[in-house]
Amino acid sequence: MSTVKKTVEVEGLCDLIVDAIQDVKGKNVLKLDLRKLESSPADYFIVCEGDSSTQVRAISGKVNKRVKDEMFLMPNHTEGKDNGEWVLVDYFNVVVHIFYPEARKFYELEELWSDAEITEYENL
Repeated sequence: MSTVKKTVEVEGLCDLIVDAIQDVKGKNVLKLDLRKLESSPADYFIVCEGDSSTQVRAISGKVNKRVKDEMFLMPNHTEGKDNGEWVLVDYFNVVVHIFYPEARKFYELEELWSDAEITEYENL
């Protein structure tokens, strides 16, 4: 697969994930572009939060459904759905982190990867 095609597909996946998060009113959505950083675990992190553990799980479910239905992709790995404090959905090149606000503050993911190029999205 050419680098251009891979880039377009990964960026399309990011756009779809952000749209799915906004469908369920996820808040404080950020896309961290990690491609220029050494030893990054993925090309992109998408980070957001939900106001309750129920909303965190709903965002995760919506992301999974939309990506499966529209791009025919299943996550490589998902963690944290049981407690709803931090759900991680791994699509290899794109990793989605869905936090309960207190967990997001505790783990400070954005600060850990502060060298990344960050794109902020509006709360809808």
